[in-house]
Amino acid sequence: MLNLFRNEWMKLINKKSTWIMVAISVAIIFAIAAIDSFVSNRGEQPPAWEKTVSEQLKMTEQQLAVPGLSADEKKDLEEQKQIFQYRLDEKVAPLSGTEEFIYDTYGFTSFVTLMTVIVAAGIVASEFSQGTIKMLLSRPVKRWKILTSKFLAVGAFGFMLTFIAFVAGSIAAVLFYDASGGALLALKDGQVTEVSLWGKTIWLNLLGYLDVLILASFAFAIGTVFRSSSLAIGISIFLMFTGSNISFFLAKYDIVKYILFTHTFTQVGTGEAFIPGISTSLAVTVMTAYFIVFMAISYLTFTKRDVTA
Repeated sequence: MLNLFRNEWMKLINKKSTWIMVAISVAIIFAIAAIDSFVSNRGEQPPAWEKTVSEQLKMTEQQLAVPGLSADEKKDLEEQKQIFQYRLDEKVAPLSGTEEFIYDTYGFTSFVTLMTVIVAAGIVASEFSQGTIKMLLSRPVKRWKILTSKFLAVGAFGFMLTFIAFVAGSIAAVLFYDASGGALLALKDGQVTEVSLWGKTIWLNLLGYLDVLILASFAFAIGTVFRSSSLAIGISIFLMFTGSNISFFLAKYDIVKYILFTHTFTQVGTGEAFIPGISTSLAVTVMTAYFIVFMAISYLTFTKRDVTA
């Protein structure tokens, strides 16, 4: 299995397209940081953080006064209110500048997802389009091991891109922004405490990587079933960009809770659910179920169906 994985990994990293995708991702991250910093410095200076937090506190109190709030919604608002009040009382500024950009690096997993989906959709399908599938299957190795090695290579590629995006984002934050000295706060056992910026950021990036794997498994299944790189890539990217819109339009229906694109692991990590009222356990269960289904489809298709070039 290790040799199969090494073979797939070497084939992947020896492709020019792989490093082009890496270069594009890094270039986009630096461009975003540079443009945002330039626009921020050229525009009007934002109000003092105390004023902003005071307005957020007032808005939260108004939301708490709205009748008909669910228990979860009321709990979330109460926690926000407590944190806002703590900032004002203890003079603890929120994240901004360098620290804020570093914290937001988990958002760059959207680029990572796009690149990984392209690789996942084509890693099996390309064997058919290039006519190398017969040579691959002529080895005395079980098909499920071959397929596993390919998905492990996809997962390794996604992890490499996630790490590169995190490092590139952190470097860009230092180069283009000024340190603010702000702190990240959270509620623990009813008390407001300061959270490690790097610890939280790394955790969110790891959760972002799990989101990458979920969508990669979908693209992997499409590529395995249809054996067409272009079709698999097209369908996967289309649903990746339209999935959240589909969930938005179905938000008033219960079925939205069971749609893949309603949930992400990063939403679980930040507590910012796309649809209010969805529990963490339900979100994790739904995403895990989809991953199992996608992988089951891939394995059943590849191992049971006749494979011809």
